[in-house]
Amino acid sequence: MPTPLDHEFVRSAARAADRLAALLAARPDEEPAGVPHRGLARRVKTLVAAYRSPDSALHGSGRAVAAAMTHLGALRAAQTPTGLFAGGDNVQSPPDSAFTLNDVCDAHVLAAGAGPELRDVTAALAEIAGAATGSLLTGGVHTPNHRWELCAALARLHRSFPDDRLLDRVEEWLAEGVDIDADGLYSERSANYAAHVSNPSLLLLAEVLGRADLLYAVERNLATTLDLIRPDGTVETVHSRRQDQNRPFPLAPYLPHYRLLAIRTGRGDFARVARLAAAGGIDDPGLLAETLLTPDLCRALPAPTAEPLPRDRYLTTARLAARASATAHTVVYGGSDVPGHRRIRSGLACNPTFLRLFAGDAVLEAVRLSRGFFDLGPFRAADMQQLADNRYLLAETLTAAYYQPLPTDQRRNDGVYRMADEGRFSAAMAFPDRPRDEVSHTTRVEVDLREDGADLRIDISGPRAPWALELTFRPGGVSEGAVPFGDGRWCLTTGPMTYRVGDDEIQVRADIEAGEPLAGPDRSEVLRYDPGQDYTVGGGTDATTGNRVYIGGLGPHTLTVALRARRPAPVV
Repeated sequence: MPTPLDHEFVRSAARAADRLAALLAARPDEEPAGVPHRGLARRVKTLVAAYRSPDSALHGSGRAVAAAMTHLGALRAAQTPTGLFAGGDNVQSPPDSAFTLNDVCDAHVLAAGAGPELRDVTAALAEIAGAATGSLLTGGVHTPNHRWELCAALARLHRSFPDDRLLDRVEEWLAEGVDIDADGLYSERSANYAAHVSNPSLLLLAEVLGRADLLYAVERNLATTLDLIRPDGTVETVHSRRQDQNRPFPLAPYLPHYRLLAIRTGRGDFARVARLAAAGGIDDPGLLAETLLTPDLCRALPAPTAEPLPRDRYLTTARLAARASATAHTVVYGGSDVPGHRRIRSGLACNPTFLRLFAGDAVLEAVRLSRGFFDLGPFRAADMQQLADNRYLLAETLTAAYYQPLPTDQRRNDGVYRMADEGRFSAAMAFPDRPRDEVSHTTRVEVDLREDGADLRIDISGPRAPWALELTFRPGGVSEGAVPFGDGRWCLTTGPMTYRVGDDEIQVRADIEAGEPLAGPDRSEVLRYDPGQDYTVGGGTDATTGNRVYIGGLGPHTLTVALRARRPAPVV
């Protein structure tokens, strides 16, 4: 018996498309000034989908066709003589143009099957696609996910305009292997690029090429993402190597992928997340086109399975652990790329947050440890070990040096020596040729994840230097027990503190095992976050905002910090 259709899902997708398409169709001849080429292509795809869909208010609308033609004129004008699109920071970019061509080709499939009313739209789309084909066939990329976006564009071009050269080029890229690790994370570890690029591209390639292995890669990534979904309906990004590492990422963009795989595999856990992703309403105007291009999306979801609680997961490749219970959801992270590369860089995982804790509406967004050691920035674990179930050790040793005079045979009469980088800064001092006097600073953080939070044991060794543990709470709550010292900041010296939002709360208690007493609010020079010179030399920062509580002093120190979530018992 065939699976029934989910008419409400399709109607919701149509309403989302209509919110954009109706505005465009109301002024079909208005030139879309200032809209980037990717936006133009998305609009065309949405207008054509609205025209095609019986659930859209613009079904069969001539005004939708006219608006699509106006946007296609602007899109064709944005093409350079190479067929690539102008605009954006990446000049003459094959992958950026591939994003646009993917929508162009999808719109072409929809328009080509719509009858004579869309004949001119179909021809314009074919002209744009044809002009770009040569450059996409030979073009290169500069990020891992670009390979799959470009391959998807080549496969879509072949779907509409068959050409074996396109498939040969796709196979050349795919021969490198999909960059998915043993834990199911893509190499960029980015929720944004998994949801918007890698997963949809690999799904398309699996369909066009008949490659079950590519479909399985997406299923593995979605299965891993299950354990990265946070109680507030966002996906964890602290381990990402891309721009999303410093901001939350919504679950909604994952909706079509969880929905499609749930329907095709019968997985109840995927069905549960698909429902969760749509719980706040469907806002993506492009989803209607997906329902037309992939009819399986319109089928009813299988029965969802309940979220398993408690649960825990350790992703060894990203060095990220998570434990979830009915009381708390805690994440501990030790997978920064900065210790290995000794720099802050686009494409590296740089976020110094090593712990988060969710207790209902009370959220500890970030726990960071700042050190005043040669301006080398906050603690970022160079190593993370699993000591036992739900117990982990994060560690980092920083080394700086004072340099001795050059050996006799390395000295120059003119005093001109080569520029060299010594790990902290650069100077014309031929650092590698000089004897060094090294100074080291070691931080060890042992984390015991509990069902109601976490216990931390922090050991800071090395020369006497300031340090501050920064706990950043999501705004909206009330702090009790900590001492305020201005600008949304508090400090904790003796006794516990509580951060409360409604009936949900997080309790914090710090106890010194070794070292002098903790700094009070009069020591603001200690109780602060220092992003390190990689940021400050350019006038930048990666500091958090919100309600910040500091525990700090002058090391060496050994201390314990207990973090406890408290929530009302569920009503039975």
